Amino acid sequence: MTTNKDYPKSFSHIGLTVPNINEAVKFYSEVMGWYVIMEPSKIKKEKETAIGQMCIDVFGDEWTEFEIAHLATSDGIGVELFSFPHGVKEAPEFNPFNTGLFHFCIQDPNIEDLIEKIIAYGGKQLMPIREYYPEDKPFKMCYVEDPFGIVFEIYTHSYELTYSSGAYAK
Repeated sequence: MTTNKDYPKSFSHIGLTVPNINEAVKFYSEVMGWYVIMEPSKIKKEKETAIGQMCIDVFGDEWTEFEIAHLATSDGIGVELFSFPHGVKEAPEFNPFNTGLFHFCIQDPNIEDLIEKIIAYGGKQLMPIREYYPEDKPFKMCYVEDPFGIVFEIYTHSYELTYSSGAYAK
């Protein structure tokens, strides 16, 4: 096997399926502060437009319509929200041991206030706030759940700082 060193790819967006598009847009825009860049809209199954054909390619033929909205984080990462009228409205069982998407992580230096806001909007704190390096670095983390059962993590510092050698060392 040959190694081809290439530049690191950037993250574009994540797609989340939610039970109610309007409630999800409210939660993610008001709690996370994410910008709404496309209000909720309905997509109907049809083959006459590029978006219609693309959705058939992705979702197959077993759908007639769905709702979609687009949000963006402060650093330009997209959050694509989907709501399918005939989909299961409960979150899947949280099982990090199975292959697949385990969680996503957002960053906020004021982790305590964000968790309070998540809870006030119907979400859950899944563990105590933990410090990665309590003696050396002021880095905190916590797993939470949004009101729709989607699990995600919060860091107080960037991924690079959290795991880099010597960051905030004494």
